[in-house]
Amino acid sequence: VQLQASGGGSVQEGGSLRLSCAASQTIQSARAMAWYRQAPGKERELVAEISVSGTTTYADAVKGRFTISRNNAKRTGYLEMNSLKAEDTGIYYCYLPVYDRWGQGTQVTVSS
Repeated sequence: VQLQASGGGSVQEGGSLRLSCAASQTIQSARAMAWYRQAPGKERELVAEISVSGTTTYADAVKGRFTISRNNAKRTGYLEMNSLKAEDTGIYYCYLPVYDRWGQGTQVTVSS
């Protein structure tokens, strides 16, 4: 399984972006997935995850602003990001734990 992340870009604070993560082949059933990010000079950190049953969890820094979801029929996961802040800047990676697969990363830049 290969993952293709897209949707990053440059926005001003308060703006929105929607990241997508498409799987290269059919995943036979709903799978847990997660989004991580890595800011310049910092370690990669978990942003949000969705379990097999659909339960979602978020890092405190993004609660109430980001929403993780998936569309099993489209083999695609999403991260809706609203009210973006400068500290949200970084490279965002999607991850499928069951396959231990990472997407290639998509850059998000939020300017103040």
